[in-house]
Order: sequence, then structure tokens, then C-alpha cells
Amino acid sequence: MATDTLKSTPGASGASGIRRLLLDNGALTALIVLVIAMSALSGDFLTTDNLLNVGVQAAVTAILAFGVTFVIVSAGIDLSVGSVAALSATVLAWSATQHGVPVFLAVVLAIATGIAAGLVNGFLIAYGKLPPFIATLAMLSVARGLSLVISQGSPIAFPDSVSHLGDTLGGWLPVPVLVMIAMGLIAAFILGRTYIGRSMYAIGGNEEAARLSGLRVSKQKLAIYALSGVFAAAAGIVLASRLSSAQPQAADGYELDAIAAVVIGGASLAGGTGKASGTLIGALILAVLRNGLNLLSVSAFWQQVVIGVVIALAVLLDTVRRMSGATPVAAGTGGDKGKQALTYLLAAVVAAAVVGAMSFLHSGSSSGTDRKVGLSLSTLNNPFYVQLKAGAQAEAKKLGVDLSVTDAQNDASQQANQLQNFTSSGLGTIIVNPVDSDAVAPAARAVNKSGIPLVAVDRSVNNADTASLVASDNVTGGKLAAKALADKLGGTGTIVVLQGQAGTSAARERGAGFTEGLKAYPGIKVVASQPADWDRTKGLDTMTNLLQAHPDIDGVFAQNDEMALGAIKALGSKAGSSVQVIGFDGTPDGLTAVKAGTLYASVAQQPTELGKIAVDNALKIAEGKSVAKSVMVPVKVVTKENVAGFTG
Repeated sequence: MATDTLKSTPGASGASGIRRLLLDNGALTALIVLVIAMSALSGDFLTTDNLLNVGVQAAVTAILAFGVTFVIVSAGIDLSVGSVAALSATVLAWSATQHGVPVFLAVVLAIATGIAAGLVNGFLIAYGKLPPFIATLAMLSVARGLSLVISQGSPIAFPDSVSHLGDTLGGWLPVPVLVMIAMGLIAAFILGRTYIGRSMYAIGGNEEAARLSGLRVSKQKLAIYALSGVFAAAAGIVLASRLSSAQPQAADGYELDAIAAVVIGGASLAGGTGKASGTLIGALILAVLRNGLNLLSVSAFWQQVVIGVVIALAVLLDTVRRMSGATPVAAGTGGDKGKQALTYLLAAVVAAAVVGAMSFLHSGSSSGTDRKVGLSLSTLNNPFYVQLKAGAQAEAKKLGVDLSVTDAQNDASQQANQLQNFTSSGLGTIIVNPVDSDAVAPAARAVNKSGIPLVAVDRSVNNADTASLVASDNVTGGKLAAKALADKLGGTGTIVVLQGQAGTSAARERGAGFTEGLKAYPGIKVVASQPADWDRTKGLDTMTNLLQAHPDIDGVFAQNDEMALGAIKALGSKAGSSVQVIGFDGTPDGLTAVKAGTLYASVAQQPTELGKIAVDNALKIAEGKSVAKSVMVPVKVVTKENVAGFTG
């Protein structure tokens, strides 16, 4: 789907001319087709608020992708941009809020962090002769690790003066969109009007020829990767501004979206071609896809499938274009600018026509919104939330509620996007299970501003209004786990703790409760505490490693059942005999292990009940009925003695 201006062959006219126009502007054509399709399928897509949402949701990916464009044009790759974005935002927040550095200097430090990471990448590639894939993969790990070290795994509040980058001007124009446009213009200028830009195309086209022509390739690569670091830092600042906090796990996986945007926009991974305008269109395509699929209630898992197909089609159509005899013209090296301008004008006219037609088609189609409810879950990769979803869907079916469910995949930014999409869909009520109680606040306040009632489930929403909170107490659950494990061990022994994903409020709260509960048992000593990210496989690996250093432990507390089941696998015959393991959540697999005696206990939260109550309260609120401001579903320690009577 390349957007490069192409030198047309003589004689192209009529049908052949249209075919050439479509091939020459594949990404733009695809964007128009997507807009038409989404407009036809959803009456909520072509609203002013939702189109602005698309722009905001494209902003971070686009800014990252502009930096990646420089690298790909020069035949390189940068896998570290997501981690560098998180590190830069963490440095800004850490220096400004915890160490009193003036905000201006903190911003400079954040940008300098991005530059430093880029220079290290460039040095390893240009002078260390490492393949770009390996060098930037190493930086991906280093930058993410440093972000976690600096933040100690917890979000850091962002300075208020910088958080305005996530706000709107005049109450409607999003600042992230303006930053995206500004960074796009800078990228276009660099690519098309500067010496370093021409050097990128020369190096990407033929590095050896560029070197023989007198170009200092090694120094140019240092500059190219440093520029990528600058754009990554800017993206990190914008992302953290949207969330009002620097999240150490922010932008995880965003490097793949950035690369996808560049490829969809027409750049070749072989180097030598690519434009900032194409990259912007690529980022918009990804944002339109995700936004539209959210509005259509398509599973996040299928969204990944669709995006993968789009990337494959982008490369395929680019191949077809080149086989048709078209010759790409790099930015700033010529081409028919008048024809390109006419193409964009034609696209604008078509888009305007579609807006008018679809607005008329869907007029008056948004009745009955009080029985439409949106549910944004933090993740569906955890059986606990799968049960919560099942409970919510069962109750929705029983009450005749149209329930739309989305999966944030433990990404606070993606959850913010989903809440934006729900807000523009005209729902009666929105239910949110926050990835992080603080990071969800800006999006939750936007929901408050829209007048749509907000219900929180499982975790609270800080610094925003919720009509109802349906939850079990993670802190209390942690205390119960400490008491159950300590009592089972007779008040003495050594234990290890498997923590949830760093930076999530559930991990902090369960850990804090467990630590508080252990204070009553001075004979219990925690000899190691390591994150296993809520994952069974990571629980197995982490527990295996910990057993090498602490083979004689007496107990394990895992902050969810999945990690506990991994620990049981690592312990083998010790589980349930010489080593007692306690999990958290009361998932079906966890309860099966309790029945078998390998898992001593699980602190069960009754997720199915949480989902049912959340939907029931959401409908009552939409109908103007009163509900309790806070509904606490009791947690209980489920052991072999009482597991038979527990239903979840």
C-alpha cells in the first residue's frame, strides 16, 4: 500500500489510469475504503468525537513510526522504540516529581535519554558491527529494565504542566493530534529537505555505493538512530501525558505497531523508500481498524488477526505495484507534486461525500442506548477475567442487555482508547476493570464529562467519579493469604512470593496486604520476591530459578492462581507436602489443584458474581434507579476442606 509518488508509464488512460492511481496510492485508497466500510457498519464511526478519537489513538504510534521511518529508509530496524518511550517518560516523571528537577530540565532529560539510547544503538550497529535487529533488541530489554528499576515497578505521577499534552484545546481539539502533526512535518522536512534525509535514502538504496561516493555512513547511522530515539522520547511523553502517569510497562509491543505503520505506508524493509505522509496514513489505518472493530465489538484477539492480514496485504500490493512497472520516487527527489496534490484533494472530496452519505444513512439509529453497556476488561489472558466476562455476559443475556466487551491486554493506553470509543458510541453505561487505578483516571474523567455513568469492577478508579464500585478487597485478600499460609506453617518458616505484573494496582494491593498480614508472624521470613507477570509459564520458570538459590523453602505465596500452578509444577512432589502453596483468584484450575492437595489454598474472589453484579448495577443506573456506591463481594480462603461447597 505504498504512497510514494510514482513515475507513470506513458499512455495510461481510462481504466488503466484508474488502476495506476489506485496502485500508486494504495495506502490512501485502503484508508478511504476502510472509512467507508466502518461508516457503513457502524453508525457511531463517523461522528466528530469518534474521528477525533481516531486521531488521538493514532498519535503515539504515528510519532514512534516517524522515527522508525528514518531507520527503515536507511535499511535498518529499531525494535527498542517502545521501551525507550517508556524509559524517557519515566525519567521525566522521576526527576520532576521525586527529585524536584524543574519541569523544563526534566523534559530535556527525557529527550536526552531518547538520544542516548539511539546513539548506543547507532554505535553498536555502525562501529560494533552488530546487526540492527540484535542491537535494538538488546536496547529493548535494557531500556525496559531501567524503566522498572527507576520506578520500582510502580507508576509515577506526571507533572501537571506536561500532562496538558494529553488534554484538548478549546475543549475539543486534542493536543496529541497537534503534536502528531508537528512531528510529522518535522519528519517530512528531514526526509525531503536535509542532508541527513538524503543520506538515509542513499544508505538504504546501496550502502556500499554511498560509502564509495564519500558519505560517512557510520556517522550518519549514529544520527539516524539518535533521531529515532528523539521521536521515541516524544511519543513516550505524549503517552504518559494521556495517562497522567509514567507507566514502566507502557508502550509494550508498540515497536511492532510502529514498524507495521511504516510498512503499510509504503516503505520497503529493504531500504531506500518511504515517506512521512505514508507512515501517517499507515498509523491512521491501524487506528481506524482498532477503533472500528471496537465499535463493532470484535474480539481483541481477532483484531490482531485482521491487522496481521492488513500488513501482509500491504507488502503484497507493494509487490504488485512494483511488478506493474512503477518506479518509486523518494521524498524530495522529484515527482509530479501537482498530481500528488490532486490525489489528496480527490481523497478529501471522496471522504467528505462518504461522511455526508453515511451520516444520512445512520440518522436516528441510536435509540435504546440505556440497554447498551460497554465492558472494558484489563485482560482476557487470565482465567479470572474470563470468568468475570462469562458472569457479565450471562447476566446481560438474562436482562436483555446489549453488552460489548473489549480486552485491554494489560495496556493502560489501549484501555484509554477503548473508553474513548465507548464514549463516542452513545452507550447507556460503561463498566471498566482498570489495568491500573491511576492510569485509567484521565479516560474515566472524559467518560464523566460525557455524562455516561461509569461502573468500576474488581479494581477502583482513582481521581474520577464512579456511580458504583463492584469489587472484592485485594488488600484484605492479601492479609487472608498471609494468615492462612502462616497458620499452616505453624508461624515459622521461609517463603517466597511470586508477584504479578509490575506496575499494576492488583499486584501492589495484594502484595501490600500480604506484607501487612505477615507482620503478625515474625517467625515467617520472605527470602525472595520476584515478578512472574500473572503467567503460569513464567511462574514455572521463576520458581525453578528461585529453588536453585532457596531449595529448602517451606511455602509460596503467588499473587494469582496461574503463577501458583506454575510454582506447583516446578516444586513437583514437594507441592502440598514439604512446601505449601497459596494462590489467589479461585479459578477453575486453581480449585482443581486445591482438591488434589497440591495447592493448599486459593483466596477466591468469586469473579462470576463480580461480573453479574456489575451488569445488574449498570442497567439499574441507566434506568435511573439507585444502587449502592460500593458493593464488596466477600473473599474467602478456599482449602480442601471447603472447596466442595464453593461455586465461584
